[in-house]
Amino acid sequence: MTHRILLRAGHVLSMDPVIGDLPRGDVLVEDGRIAAVEPEISADAEVLDMSGRILIPGFVDTHRHTWEAPIRGVAPDATLDDYFVDILDTFAPLYTPDDVYAGNLAGALECLNAGITTLVDWSHINNTPEHPDAAIQALAESGIRAQYAYGSANTSLADYWFESRIAIPADDVRRIRSAHFASGEGLLTMALATRGPGFCVDEVVTAEWALARELGLPITVHVAMGRLAGRFGMVKRLHGLGLLGPDTTYVHCCYLSEEEWRMVADSGGTVSIAPQVETQMGHGWPPVMQAIEHGLRPSLSIDVVTTVPGDMFTQIRAAFGAERARVNADCWQANMPVPDTMLTARQMLEIATVNGAHVAGLEDRTGSLTPGKRADIVAIDATAPNVAPVHDAAAAVTLCADVSNVDTVLVDGVIRKRDGRLLADTARALRLVEESRDRLLAAKEEKEAKATA
Repeated sequence: MTHRILLRAGHVLSMDPVIGDLPRGDVLVEDGRIAAVEPEISADAEVLDMSGRILIPGFVDTHRHTWEAPIRGVAPDATLDDYFVDILDTFAPLYTPDDVYAGNLAGALECLNAGITTLVDWSHINNTPEHPDAAIQALAESGIRAQYAYGSANTSLADYWFESRIAIPADDVRRIRSAHFASGEGLLTMALATRGPGFCVDEVVTAEWALARELGLPITVHVAMGRLAGRFGMVKRLHGLGLLGPDTTYVHCCYLSEEEWRMVADSGGTVSIAPQVETQMGHGWPPVMQAIEHGLRPSLSIDVVTTVPGDMFTQIRAAFGAERARVNADCWQANMPVPDTMLTARQMLEIATVNGAHVAGLEDRTGSLTPGKRADIVAIDATAPNVAPVHDAAAAVTLCADVSNVDTVLVDGVIRKRDGRLLADTARALRLVEESRDRLLAAKEEKEAKATA
């Protein structure tokens, strides 16, 4: 029997150029699929009153180390160098599968609560074969749409980063691919999260790219974050190895050379930018406009909640403010007028939704309110004091709203948040993530005590 939900009388920002915006519109959902988006729809359906709400596609976070939720906020003042030592060399080796499960469950629910309906889980915490199973189980239980990106272990900073000779275990990647992602359909899909040139020797890089392509997995890799990584010339080295392709997402890209930008664009690669982390931790200016100028469609990501907030509103404003500040400062210094081509609030909503779906390889399923796509829909309460009155609905979402205004969230047509409340066992998730925090802190103290004994 067909299940229908009718979202009635909302202000629809479809992010579909054909449908456009509907100041008063209805969205009909049938069996998890968007069936129609029109000014008015009559249907036998469960009706959700969306008056006073702005309807948007769900946000897409294209790069988050979700496992870090139990250590949220432990490195508020960290630089990138600090992060490698304080997180990857200190906490990560202590993670058990239970910690990964708790982190991914809490982190995925955090996403849903904030209107992020699609997540690329950059999971470089696979210390044992049980770790990836725990991560995937938590994602599945949360109900989020996610691309699980299988990454390296983190049992030793010296072994697994900085010219590492240890490759991601191919047999376990194949096991995970077969056990959890055989169909390539459903809410969960798979990718490979590789460290790339400069962090691995070329033989490892080549082996990991070959593994991903053997299994038909998209690839995601950090590049050019900070001046040191910029000097690695990571994209240029990948080009020299013959590995560039449209299946690869490049994360950060703050110090790409002009030549490397052209290589990414010419190869059909995609870009994920984490603006709050990049400005705060010293990666460099978020290169949103550089990506656009090279014909790319940049997306946004959160990266690490050890240091920054886990919501898309923060990333939108960090990117928007940083890019306009950079241009304004350059123009002032050069005594030139500010160009008309600066980023707009409307562009930021596009980057956070449909561009994100494009980068995650899921634009055929999500990213816009288009009939035929899956129903990943977010309703923003536009009657709240920090949003009302609305003059420009896109600006209201990108520059006024926050997590408290996320009223309703649907993923694949399933209501995951309603009337501002997650429809999940949040008490259990909180208990598990707090227990994980306590265990990790105790293990850290024990490790430090042994080291000084």
